[in-house]
Amino acid sequence: MATIRDVAKRAGVAPITVSRVINNSGYVNEQTRARVEAAIADLGYVPNVLARSLRSRRTHTLGLILTDNSNPFWTTVARGVEDAASDAGFNVILCNTDESEAEQDKYLHVLVQKQVDGVLLVPASGAIAPIKFIQSQNTSVVVLDRRIPDSQADVVRCNSEGGAYQLTRLLLSLGHRRIAMLSGPRGVSTAEDCVAGYRRALAEAGADVDATLICYGEFSLESGYDMTVQMLARTPRPSALFAGNNFIAIGALRALRDAGLRVPEDTALVSFDDLPADLVVDPFLTVAAQPAYEMGRQATELLLARLSAGAPTTYQEIVLPTAIIVRGSSGQALE
Repeated sequence: MATIRDVAKRAGVAPITVSRVINNSGYVNEQTRARVEAAIADLGYVPNVLARSLRSRRTHTLGLILTDNSNPFWTTVARGVEDAASDAGFNVILCNTDESEAEQDKYLHVLVQKQVDGVLLVPASGAIAPIKFIQSQNTSVVVLDRRIPDSQADVVRCNSEGGAYQLTRLLLSLGHRRIAMLSGPRGVSTAEDCVAGYRRALAEAGADVDATLICYGEFSLESGYDMTVQMLARTPRPSALFAGNNFIAIGALRALRDAGLRVPEDTALVSFDDLPADLVVDPFLTVAAQPAYEMGRQATELLLARLSAGAPTTYQEIVLPTAIIVRGSSGQALE
């Protein structure tokens, strides 16, 4: 395996000159740079990143902990993270917790052992402990898509409460009064915020808030199916379902189909989170869409700013807007 000294000998320069070319630091004239680059190519030299990391105390690696990397929303967030990291010369280690705090803790320890420079975290719960653990290791952290009360950390999230409020108002404007909320886990801020926005819209419209129509579950197809079955057993049956995320919505669609009910003719259905256009032949769901890619990119840029010499002195919370996209599943105004 070629070394930096082999490259220097081939190019007829000092090893420090090769280092300057590799790291793009310090002045090297164009002819010399060309000779060094040619020697690197001829010898197949690969810089020793580990040695460089030991010297700089940086690994140029970020950890990204997601709750479900099978969900297109999170893969889009991850793409935003990877693009921003790559632009800055950083690599990303992707971890998936499946909403499990035990898996989350395992990956946090792995990332600390890998000496990542920073962590982008989607917490599996509302607990502050994982954030404090990361910070106790002198590692910067940015929280994605969650509110964690009393945490001293940067946050990039969407306005879940506002998006749920607007989506519920849309259903109310179509004449619906018995609207079932199929939310995510209790204690997770996005699930709680969706319920809060739903309640606010109903209260403002003078509609009764029926607690039996609010169901907490998981952000999964199976949970969406089960919660829908529960809601369809109510008397009278809800005229509309509000799914807390796209996977819950897909589960709800399956349950409605299995019950022989049509959307929107028999039951309207709306969802928080959209599905990527390239995964859907005929976009159908009315949704509150979050800018997933932008969330990932802005969170990464904020984390990289924390790692720079001029890091912000105060923590930031960036709240991105949601967009209501009306499609066929919400139906027409009821008579």
